[in-house]
Amino acid sequence: MNSDQQKHALRQVIRRRRIENPVSPQAQAELIESLASIVLSNPEIKKIGCVWPLPGEADLRPLCVLLNGAGRDVLLPETTLKGHPLFFRRWKPDAVMLEGRFGTMHPDGAVDRPDMLLVPLLAFDRSGNRLGYGGGYYDRTLATLRCRSIGFAFAWQEVAQVPLGAYDEPLDWIVTEKEILAGQAGKGGAE
Repeated sequence: MNSDQQKHALRQVIRRRRIENPVSPQAQAELIESLASIVLSNPEIKKIGCVWPLPGEADLRPLCVLLNGAGRDVLLPETTLKGHPLFFRRWKPDAVMLEGRFGTMHPDGAVDRPDMLLVPLLAFDRSGNRLGYGGGYYDRTLATLRCRSIGFAFAWQEVAQVPLGAYDEPLDWIVTEKEILAGQAGKGGAE
């Protein structure tokens, strides 16, 4: 089986796991707390690329409000045409949200560039690798931005090894409700 076939099979497994593992309010709160601790302990990170949730994903909206209240700029992605990196728009709690591609939402705000990017994923491994939804948006975006990156997930999304393709970008950190894992040291500043 090639890596594309392995990824497809793993996506099916994780989607079944997602149904079996609904997000608890406690796990959600612990994940937000861990993400906030990394971002807020790095004062040089002023602009954070966050994510508006899709069904079944962690809901980072409380983190967006917290970061905004702490004086950080929150940026949310606008999904571009296939084959292009995402671009990010400034968000405030009172921002008008517009419907994007694939059920996504983005603010009607100015375009800006994040210092750090929070990255959704379906599965991860302890080497900082992630399995995304298959469109390649975040890999292209990470390759273009070259900023620090944090994958966020729940502990049940961990797998022994994520199948890798030629264009897959490792993450600096992976944060779950249970732990913070440093990924590929040296790529973007993981410690």
